[in-house]
Amino acid sequence: MDKFTTLTGIAAPMPLVNIDTDMIIPKQFLKTIQRSGLGRNLFDELRYEADGTEKPDFVLNQPAYRSAEILVAGDNFGCGSSREHAPWALLDFGIRCVISTSFADIFFNNCFKNGILPIALPQDVVDVLMEDAGRGANARITVDLERQVVTTSDGKDFAFEVDPFRRHCLLNGLDDIGLTMEKAAAIQTFEAGLATSRPWV
Repeated sequence: MDKFTTLTGIAAPMPLVNIDTDMIIPKQFLKTIQRSGLGRNLFDELRYEADGTEKPDFVLNQPAYRSAEILVAGDNFGCGSSREHAPWALLDFGIRCVISTSFADIFFNNCFKNGILPIALPQDVVDVLMEDAGRGANARITVDLERQVVTTSDGKDFAFEVDPFRRHCLLNGLDDIGLTMEKAAAIQTFEAGLATSRPWV
């Protein structure tokens, strides 16, 4: 998993509330267990017409936001059914951070496990960030996980809270496998001792 320390990037404004996981990645794309390739179907029904052509009004189809790395979204982002494909699709598109007033619990947890930082902030702060994101590609937002601060393009700082353990994992690029591998020496020592004390196991 890639480390998340400081991200400065284009933020796409998506003021819709209750963006659920089926909107993020529709059910017909859940047949794969590959994490790559899902970005092209991110927000599929919002991005494309029935014939596959792009909907020009959708934010991620607009030239200013095609390289967005941050989403500023409406309340209750990631609600609906549990599917890890949702953060996979966001990450494959290039989104590393989602800012909203609230998140569905399972989606929130899945983000951390896949290298995406979900940030919950009060509505008045999200409104400021949404307005800043609406300025287009020239307005870049900075997310500093070490300092736990989001900075607008004109220099306004907003502090955010994050669980210390999850912060540690993101800063060091540790998913569940990485956390286990941190204990590799202790695991090997245990296995060697077990082979001696209980050779029949």
